[in-house]
Amino acid sequence: MREKSVMDGASEELERRSRYLSSLIERTKVKGDAKQEEDKREKEKEKEKGRDDGGDGRKIEDDLKEMENIRVRAADMPRELQRRAFHCARETLSGMPKLDSKRLALVLKKEFDSSYGPAWHCIVGTSFGSYVTHSLGGFLYFSIEKVYILLFRTAVEPLDHQRP
Repeated sequence: MREKSVMDGASEELERRSRYLSSLIERTKVKGDAKQEEDKREKEKEKEKGRDDGGDGRKIEDDLKEMENIRVRAADMPRELQRRAFHCARETLSGMPKLDSKRLALVLKKEFDSSYGPAWHCIVGTSFGSYVTHSLGGFLYFSIEKVYILLFRTAVEPLDHQRP
């Protein structure tokens, strides 16, 4: 009886998270294109002025060069982590004569696991479907040219008990 109530609670939580993710993706789709155009115009203005972006010491030109051919499809991740993912993906791809999806996924996962703690997952390819649950602030889905990259983090909880 208790197992059923635990399962019902887990199912409800999964459903709640799924609805949240769906609404996040929908909001990102609606706002994404308009925001992307607005950001592009803003960056062009800043570039003309020669200002640094975000106080992190990076020049606008560096960000624009790195963002070339990168398109954020959906994100629930701080911009600095997004930049790190873009940079790591671009560096890895530039060192490959042809796309090795598995290697790129491994490099991104290891980079984020070592820098931001465990339980990062990465899916890379030119065509795939997915439906994932992620930790708050740990989701990025983007493309570089025709390569799509899904990077997300899940919570890791220690097991308090052993199953009988």
